[in-house]
Amino acid sequence: MFKKRLMGTLFAAALMSSASTMVNAEELSWTGCGISKKAFMTEMAKAYESKTGVTVKLSGGGATKGIRAVAAGTSDLGGSCRHWLRGVSGDVHPEETDADLIQVAWDALVVIAHPDNSVNNIALDQLKDVYAGKISSWSDLGGEDKRIGLVVRDGKTSGVGYMLRQLVFGDADYEFGARSLKVKSTGPLEAKVESLKTAFAIDGISSAKRRNVKFLSIDGVEPTKENIAAGSYALYRPLYMAVNKQNTNQAAQKFVDFVLSDEGQAVISQQGTVNLKEGAALTSLWEGKKKSIGL
Repeated sequence: MFKKRLMGTLFAAALMSSASTMVNAEELSWTGCGISKKAFMTEMAKAYESKTGVTVKLSGGGATKGIRAVAAGTSDLGGSCRHWLRGVSGDVHPEETDADLIQVAWDALVVIAHPDNSVNNIALDQLKDVYAGKISSWSDLGGEDKRIGLVVRDGKTSGVGYMLRQLVFGDADYEFGARSLKVKSTGPLEAKVESLKTAFAIDGISSAKRRNVKFLSIDGVEPTKENIAAGSYALYRPLYMAVNKQNTNQAAQKFVDFVLSDEGQAVISQQGTVNLKEGAALTSLWEGKKKSIGL
């Protein structure tokens, strides 16, 4: 009798251990925007796993990959630092239709240069001229008489490339006229600016602040967290979490709920990124800006 009870107890314990292992082994996949990944997603995933036992596996690849992987159902979650792509008719790109974008934070586009660069400020019109090829020397910006080493993301659909064209030029299809070095992702862009003394690039501040680069003010306004949150720094933009519209994934929704909770929003703020509460003043400003640039 005792032996049967012992066996029963051991069997029950084994079931409980198995169930616990299954809970701890639960995993979500997140794909997308390198800006969000570097800004706060690593810390967010750790906080969520600590709280729930659910692992969130992170992979980059850019905003386009994040949105479309979620839309196609090949990733549970995505990250994006741009809106959906739209055609001339205004319809969402067919590969992005099934992705829903939920704003979780605010970012800003910043001009980055090598730390030893003497230039501290650039006018918005000068920024346009650099990309148009009308300004090609740092001397035209108050620096040394050396050619600007413009570094850009390849293609027009990356989060940085797309939003740069929209926010600065008001044209998602704008062609940069300047000679430039093209790179495939945020990491190589930042690395090139760290190593090339004449480099000039646009990046998302939520990622760039973790690198050894210099930020240039635009029209005399520094891209500080406070200036971005207040809207006084002009090139702010939303950061999104992407989920699939058609397939109800409760586990993915629970993670989004965590990101939007006070606890999740605190993680974002602690990493130096403007969370939704901190950027409350930007909501109405962004609606006006969207209309002005046709988003």
